[in-house]
Amino acid sequence: MALARLKQEFLEYLEITKGRSVKTVENYDRYLTRYLTFSKAKDPKDITDASVREFRLWLNRQPALHSARGGETLKRKTQNFHLIALRAFLKYLTRRDVRTMQPEKIELAKVPERSLDLITSIELERIMKAPDLSTLKGLRDRALLELLFSTGLRVSELCSLDSDIDLSRDEMSIRGKGEKIRVVFLSESAKDAVRAYMKARKDMEEALFVNYGRGKQKPGRLTSRAVEMIVKYYAIKAGITKKVTPHVIRHSFATDLLENGADLRSVQALLGHANIQTTQVYTHVTDKHLRDIHKRFHGKKRS
Repeated sequence: MALARLKQEFLEYLEITKGRSVKTVENYDRYLTRYLTFSKAKDPKDITDASVREFRLWLNRQPALHSARGGETLKRKTQNFHLIALRAFLKYLTRRDVRTMQPEKIELAKVPERSLDLITSIELERIMKAPDLSTLKGLRDRALLELLFSTGLRVSELCSLDSDIDLSRDEMSIRGKGEKIRVVFLSESAKDAVRAYMKARKDMEEALFVNYGRGKQKPGRLTSRAVEMIVKYYAIKAGITKKVTPHVIRHSFATDLLENGADLRSVQALLGHANIQTTQVYTHVTDKHLRDIHKRFHGKKRS
């Protein structure tokens, strides 16, 4: 069977059987199309070690998208996204007994250890207090910020919330990445902020967070990009010069838990990370705790 047809069936398998989001399927389609276009592969047997190696060399020399500095090449993490998609496609073909390259032969490029963009608790509090609570937008934005920090939600998860949120409970279920359900918890300050916002609303929109446009523009659900702009606006208003995004507030959520004694496995569950290795980016916090323990208790008899 032709590769183009197999690729289409693979994408349908991802969406229907595996339950991947439309956005994820679109990304896989883009990465696979890029490989097939580069390699000119038409048959599964055309996917070989040599063609993949040449594709990796080509990727490694591609200019970075939206680069502020000239000469930057595509990030290793982005290159790996292409390889992950191709490897998943090969695994799908193998399960269907289609003769092709073994997926295990594709190794991902080693990427630099991820660094975190963090803000202090004082900076976070300044952002929280920045919205003007005398306006509907200000009430919305305070509720938005409080929910982000209370729950550690991803921005897409926050945007998916509806106005029928049950504020009589301290917890709610969220459908996250890969359609996985997890429980997140609401602080009293977050619930109070949402109540104040909902009380001031006059619209009948289904979404919890609505974009109140100017003039006769109809309100609609806030997009991820709109939330990013809101967070950035209040960070600047609070006098913070470093880049602040919704994901930075998610980092603050995780860091706050660990600094107050939470274990890494619990934080993994609250963040909705499928792999503990993703959560281990926060070990700088536990490392600090161990350093304090060492300083307090090590070598006392030698002094």
